[in-house]
Amino acid sequence: MVSFVSTTASSATSLLSQAVSAAKSKAASQTSNTSSSTSTTSSVASAALSSLAGNFNQFLTLLTTQLQHQDPSNPTSTDSFTSELAQFAGVQQQVETNSNLTSLLTATQDTQMTSGIGLIGKTTTATSSALPLQNGNGSMSFVASVAGPVAIAVTDSNGQVVKTDTVTAQVGTNSWSWNGVSDSGTQLSDGQYFVAVEGTDTTGSSTALSTTVSGTVTGLNRTSSGVNVQMGDTSIALSDLDGFSGA
Repeated sequence: MVSFVSTTASSATSLLSQAVSAAKSKAASQTSNTSSSTSTTSSVASAALSSLAGNFNQFLTLLTTQLQHQDPSNPTSTDSFTSELAQFAGVQQQVETNSNLTSLLTATQDTQMTSGIGLIGKTTTATSSALPLQNGNGSMSFVASVAGPVAIAVTDSNGQVVKTDTVTAQVGTNSWSWNGVSDSGTQLSDGQYFVAVEGTDTTGSSTALSTTVSGTVTGLNRTSSGVNVQMGDTSIALSDLDGFSGA
């Protein structure tokens, strides 16, 4: 019996260590993506369009100059001229296509924003590691393939571990709630936190378990990659939502 308890405790400690590392990684990854995705996507798109526009104008200048200085008695080959016109049309089409795609993306996001307005004030669930703490409460669920110890770690947006827990999971969906109190006993402020769950699979090996968080939608915002819903200070992609219940 003593040996069994010792082994179980050791396993839980190992799982908790992995959960802590995973939670820190998720926080660092999310922070990095949030700070860079918008500016990077915007600058790349702007540079691409600027390059195409520059090629378009440069080609037009060269073509006009060529027509002005060619020898009337020995004009440019029609084959060459036709090829140049085809290139000119191709560059122009690329510029217009890029502009049309931008307009289409904007229209799609407008539609998503309109449909998403109905979610405001409702409790939603989403497949995400971003855990919203609202009114001092946070909750999530995970699916375990085997019964046994499961480790949970929560970090703040800076990647600092604020809450750890070890629970005994049942096979299937398990729920976990947090009252916002840290391991040190401090009541933390509402905001965006990150959660990671580590359990075991049917072979006894440790495995990361996907988390489904829940929260109340307080707004929507448009990003370079789509429309996000806001659960307080937590931002989650609209496409990651699983469903919603009443207000």
